[in-house]
Amino acid sequence: MKKFFVLFFVLISVTTIYCFNIESEQNNSAIYNPFEPNPQKSKWYYGGNFGFNFWNDYFYLGVYPLVGYKVTPKFSVGGKLGYAFYSINSTDFSSHNYGGSLFTRYRIVPQFYLHGEFVYFSYERQTITNLQLGTERFWVPFLLLGGGFSQMASPNVWVFVEVLFDVIQDSNSPYEDWDPFVSFGVGVGF
Repeated sequence: MKKFFVLFFVLISVTTIYCFNIESEQNNSAIYNPFEPNPQKSKWYYGGNFGFNFWNDYFYLGVYPLVGYKVTPKFSVGGKLGYAFYSINSTDFSSHNYGGSLFTRYRIVPQFYLHGEFVYFSYERQTITNLQLGTERFWVPFLLLGGGFSQMASPNVWVFVEVLFDVIQDSNSPYEDWDPFVSFGVGVGF
């Protein structure tokens, strides 16, 4: 597993250096290039996801704001915070889950991007010990890799959908192995 993390960070570093080299070699031409930075626009962008679900006796509400910084017009880094509440009425159990993540994005073309994200999230689950109900809180790491599609909704506002897969597959994860993480959201300045 350590070799995988080392390989991942080397890959991100090489991509970053490559992006800087491409940008420095570009010349100023009269041809429109959507990746050329606009000096009037900020390199910062923000947005996030909001989740809501209810079915029979299950209720879920999640909020995941994000902030990012465009290192180059194609490459950006950022972070997310997350909070989720869920309850199951039939078992009288509810939980507050929370965590954060760091991500990188590389735009292949203006609409499509590659995405890598390290997530560390705290979950609470119900336990039974000596016929006593209790709860246990644990931290779960995720390394999400995948890509997404974004479309401009208005000047400086984008809507996006992304599909990511967890490559760590931690045994404490509340998700099934290789279930995709599908997200929809809105970004401003993205």
